[in-house]
Amino acid sequence: MSSTTSSPGAKIQEAVVEKLPHIPETKEELKAEIKAEAKAAASAGASQLRSFVAGGFGGVCAVVVGHPFDLAKVRLQTAEKGVYTGAIDVVKKSIAKDGLRRGLYAGVSAPLVGVTPMFAVSFWGYDLGKQIVRATSTVAPDGNLSIAQISAAGFFSAIPMTAITAPFERVKVILQVQGQQKLAPGEKPKYSGGMDVVRQLYKEGGVRSVFRGSVATLARDGPGSAAYFAAYEYIKKALTPKDPVTGEASGKLSLGAITMAGAGAGVAMWIPVFPIDTVKSRLQTAEGNVTIGGVVKQLYRAGGYKAFFPGFAPALARAMPANAATFLGVELAHQAMNKAFN
Repeated sequence: MSSTTSSPGAKIQEAVVEKLPHIPETKEELKAEIKAEAKAAASAGASQLRSFVAGGFGGVCAVVVGHPFDLAKVRLQTAEKGVYTGAIDVVKKSIAKDGLRRGLYAGVSAPLVGVTPMFAVSFWGYDLGKQIVRATSTVAPDGNLSIAQISAAGFFSAIPMTAITAPFERVKVILQVQGQQKLAPGEKPKYSGGMDVVRQLYKEGGVRSVFRGSVATLARDGPGSAAYFAAYEYIKKALTPKDPVTGEASGKLSLGAITMAGAGAGVAMWIPVFPIDTVKSRLQTAEGNVTIGGVVKQLYRAGGYKAFFPGFAPALARAMPANAATFLGVELAHQAMNKAFN
């Protein structure tokens, strides 16, 4: 009796054959394969370059919108107990002391200079991470990545970004904390600007001092970026117009929906990693030789678990508009590049 069902041996043989690389049989076929591979490599490179440029533009948008909120967060995280009653008090005292522009944008030079490459590398790393995930794991037939796969790509994006984020955030928080110190009449602040901070840090402890807090930065940005990109893609998918019959996407997202997805992504990023950010801020502004463990013990002794969440409200308040601006900037940059080069 014959059967149309393949035997186990035949199935194994078919699976092995599918995994074997194709060997061109003619010279023309070889040339065609080389040309196709070169075209695919060029396309991947162009995609990464566009992600790099779009991420940089999105980062500038984030700084312009979010820096005053970030200033309040850092000062609440690093000030002694009782100095401020809350985020609004930080804003009032900062403006009263230094005026509107300098009061709310103290330390902005470091993130403005650093945020363009930082966000550029983040979005480039995310694009590269997605390519790595596609090459090393099974992707759905429609080509869309799962939330777990997007999270993995997001985590990967934080690895190269840390090399830029750690030193620039060290400079930023030092200048922000310096801005809240009271000076005697005629006394000058210790640091005159971002480059002066780098120069003095290097003089005091070399490269290691400039990059202090790198481990804490990666510990924050790894899971934070995973949640960030996963939440953004999830909310985008939920807001995408769908055909009521087939359930398939039937239209493009509006800029308003992109803004909402970016705001949600910012909140999702901060909630799980905020205590690590508090430790990082303390570590990067502390004098002398300090360790992560020492900072954690000091914080817990000072106020228990609550000591790890000062500035949580302004951080979330900043996360929504800043990350909405980030992703809006990224999407607009992509649209502009698509019109210019496609």
